[in-house]
Amino acid sequence: MRLEEKHGAGVEQARQMMDVFAGLGVRVWDVTWTGLDGHKRCYRAGQSTEALQRQMPAWLGWAVERRHNLIVRPRGAPMELVQLDDLRGAPVERVRKVAFLILSTSAGNQQVWIAVRDGAPDLGRRLRQGTGADPSASGATRVAGSINFKPQYAPEFPTVQILETASQRSVSSDELEAAGLLTPADTLAEPVIMHRTQQGRARAWPSYAMCLERAPLAHDGRRPDISRVDFTFCLLAADWGWSVEEICQRLQEKSSKARKNGVDYARRTALRAVAAVAGRGGGRL
Repeated sequence: MRLEEKHGAGVEQARQMMDVFAGLGVRVWDVTWTGLDGHKRCYRAGQSTEALQRQMPAWLGWAVERRHNLIVRPRGAPMELVQLDDLRGAPVERVRKVAFLILSTSAGNQQVWIAVRDGAPDLGRRLRQGTGADPSASGATRVAGSINFKPQYAPEFPTVQILETASQRSVSSDELEAAGLLTPADTLAEPVIMHRTQQGRARAWPSYAMCLERAPLAHDGRRPDISRVDFTFCLLAADWGWSVEEICQRLQEKSSKARKNGVDYARRTALRAVAAVAGRGGGRL
């Protein structure tokens, strides 16, 4: 199927996805376009649902023409919206009855969204660990009807598709607990990403997602203070033995602000963190 045909068929899917989120109180969206290499190409914060609906046909077409991924982050809902990414098979069946949206992002790979009325600290992490979902899910999602441009899928790039919706469905944390979907709070594991050194020893990266979850709000009171998130991540990485250059590269992979502001911002943040760790003697955080 030609890319243009996929674009035309995708507009209604995109609008349906927006409607489902809007039905749960989402009124504001941050929109990002990324290239095949995963790097940010364009960003527009604070778009209303109405504006997004109007712009969607043009933005989907623009993404197709340039082979860009169209990604949105829903904000402003009066409840916690938990994203469960990289699910397939039995885990999807476990959460189907509590989900308000299930997407297919590539062949056999599904993303599930759950609205929790009484969200609590660490509830998202407990739900992700309890279901086996990707622990680093950020809450940003590809738009239904858009094309998933990743090099490994070329030349037949898959279209993100809605598999199921349950309009305005929300659940309580007690319901999730009763369904056996939450990891017990006292056994919550610290997510780490392991890498091998040239000598074969395993090293871990701190979780950027966890730094984001625990971050204070920025001055506008609506979003995490990303500068604080980035510095905390770099501070942990420096404390765990990663070098300035390694941290700089990793930060650009994980932080939207680092990708937007470039390598100089990432290196400055990494240098400050390494200097702070060196200044206190390198003790563990």
